Amino acid sequence: MHVELISVTPDAERLIERAARTCYDTTDRMSSSDTSTFLEKLFNAGHLSVFEHASATFRIAGVSRACSHQLVRHRLASYSQRSQRYVAEKEASYVVPPRVEQGGKALSDTFRSAMEASWSAYAELIRLGIPREDARYVLPNACTTELVMSANFREWLHILKQRLARDAQWEIREMCGLIYEKLREIAPSVFGLIARESPKNH
Repeated sequence: MHVELISVTPDAERLIERAARTCYDTTDRMSSSDTSTFLEKLFNAGHLSVFEHASATFRIAGVSRACSHQLVRHRLASYSQRSQRYVAEKEASYVVPPRVEQGGKALSDTFRSAMEASWSAYAELIRLGIPREDARYVLPNACTTELVMSANFREWLHILKQRLARDAQWEIREMCGLIYEKLREIAPSVFGLIARESPKNH
């Protein structure tokens, strides 16, 4: 799994403060204000619309399509995903769940055999003249994918709160953990407002 921050609103926290202070006609106080304290007050008061003025875009690679299917439920974000219709799956590339990986050789072998059978069937269908857009139907949810995802800070706060929760599915939780660390690094006064829970289990 690889998560790369490829774009973010410059000086995002000050932009959010400026937008909020416009509401209260207090932009003259920006030079002497503590931005972090001000943003925390906005967050606690539920004044979240101003967080929409800043946004971040990530390149996400090596996650499964099972993970991306969960991710696109967040409909206020924008997505561009590697196409299985136009791009051939030339070699088997898939995510193995930790419970399978750690479950012993018999379990791991069963899973890997299923993956190999899927790719073998995919290659054979293409060899027989079936177009990729139809051959891909035999590929599993475990198949890796790549996507670019953009969202404003308010939506990122929502996504991270949901997907970093203790009971979130392990893969999307791991992915969001990487996103959280990068966002907290560039906008600590915003993303420090939410906590990262310890997982219950995988």
